[in-house]
Amino acid sequence: MGNCLGSRLAADPNPSAPINPSTGEFTQDTSGKHSNGEATSVTNSSAGFSQSSTILSDDGCVNGERFPTDPYNKVYSFADLKAATRNFRGDMVLGVGGFGTVYKGWVDEKTLLPSRHGTGMLVAIKKLNQESTQGFDEWQAEVDFLGKISHPNLVKLLGYCLEEKELLLVYEFMPKGSLENHLFRRNAATEPLSWDIRLKIAIGAAKGLAFLHTSEKQVIYRDFKASNILLDGSYNAKISDFGLAKLGPAGGNSHVTTRIMGTHGYAAPEYIATGHLYVKSDVYGFGVVLLEMLTGLRALDTRRPSGQHNLVDWLKPILAQRRKLKTIMDARMEGQYSSKAALEAVKLTLRCLEPEPRKRPSMKEVVEALDQIAAIGKPKESKVSTRLQGLSPRSLR
Repeated sequence: MGNCLGSRLAADPNPSAPINPSTGEFTQDTSGKHSNGEATSVTNSSAGFSQSSTILSDDGCVNGERFPTDPYNKVYSFADLKAATRNFRGDMVLGVGGFGTVYKGWVDEKTLLPSRHGTGMLVAIKKLNQESTQGFDEWQAEVDFLGKISHPNLVKLLGYCLEEKELLLVYEFMPKGSLENHLFRRNAATEPLSWDIRLKIAIGAAKGLAFLHTSEKQVIYRDFKASNILLDGSYNAKISDFGLAKLGPAGGNSHVTTRIMGTHGYAAPEYIATGHLYVKSDVYGFGVVLLEMLTGLRALDTRRPSGQHNLVDWLKPILAQRRKLKTIMDARMEGQYSSKAALEAVKLTLRCLEPEPRKRPSMKEVVEALDQIAAIGKPKESKVSTRLQGLSPRSLR
């Protein structure tokens, strides 16, 4: 990845950051004092592009940072992306996150250049908000990781733009949106996810993490959560947003030490306490998402009664009690799974949520366990119900 990039991805000092209870995110300002908003580097990452002197030098570095020159990603001009989004019109907005606003846009399928609205291929274009606490480091991490790795369960980066103060990223369009939307937003347009679909999503996301953990240059994702799992038209899961990803430990080390960044409720306890980031810190985050999928409840929700705000703290003692299993399962999946399948899913969740990283399974083991759960037969009443489908009332007399 080059020397400039290597220095940025090395272990970060001073692993300390408070939690903003209103957003659930870890926070730290540029002076090292506490502030609201998402965590940033102690030396503000936006400094790399906020000056008018941002220049790509001959050696591929921008203000001391390695600029991505991957031939597989298209380099867009700001005018290109302005045209693709119809001048970033409000009706083209897909969502707003910590980095900025995500727009839909239209490009030609072959050239990936802007096309007439409604023709060609839909893409998602993420545009940095100038007031965002995230910046160049996060933008570059996305390009560095997604620009150099490819997997069916990682969202595909198509291109990027760096022009003056403008930082943008162009991705494949994911028509079903995020897992978070399907689990937690109750509206007529979003059908509840079935047991089978939830398992399919869990398996896909697990495969994405397993790929990162076993790649030649081991990658720790660091911010695994339901909002970062996107779904294509067939509910295939793809992990997105690599702004906080880190290279894994090297030289026989078990962890890297870094500032605490991520989202409260999903981050592993050892990481919060010490800033020590293990590969299996991602496994803990996966366990939290698995618990959300089983219960239909958010990892962190201050609207719940006192003592129930943190989903893991609240339900972990109950998960081991088999007789209470049905009481915690999402009622919208009732009758779709066998008690054996639910029990095995809960057992896997508990393994992922082990306090000590070494006791957690690898993501490869998680994939294998989920495949076995998916192979468990349906409950008998579900089979009867299936046989009755399509029969007329007269035939049932």
